[in-house]
Amino acid sequence: MVYESLLLVPLVFLSALLFLLVVGEASSTWTRPLFQLWLLSVLGLYFGHCWVKTGQTLAMKTWRIRVERADGRLMPPRQAALRFVLACWAIAPLGLGLLWALFDRDRQFLHDRLAGTRIVSAAPAGRSAPSPG
Repeated sequence: MVYESLLLVPLVFLSALLFLLVVGEASSTWTRPLFQLWLLSVLGLYFGHCWVKTGQTLAMKTWRIRVERADGRLMPPRQAALRFVLACWAIAPLGLGLLWALFDRDRQFLHDRLAGTRIVSAAPAGRSAPSPG
């Protein structure tokens, strides 16, 4: 997640710049929530597009993991959107929702359980994925 965050910083900065160029400011009563919704939407589109097309973001490719449906196929846009929303809720309270994986029998996150998705190794046949720790 740290690596993913580092890759998202330029995307968020460019999106914020675009918003500020169009709207002018993001600190008033009505523009602040609009700005936050804009950034959340940009992130949702990024993750959703990656998950729907290949099952992997750039960081996931580096770590040789991918997200897929429980049956092993790529997820449709609606399922990707659900996973994104559930993941946001899992991460929001200081990442506490991610602790579910410590107790899950398959080491899956709660948002993956609820969305019907799973994270699996994407390493080439005969090779295992590197350990994230």
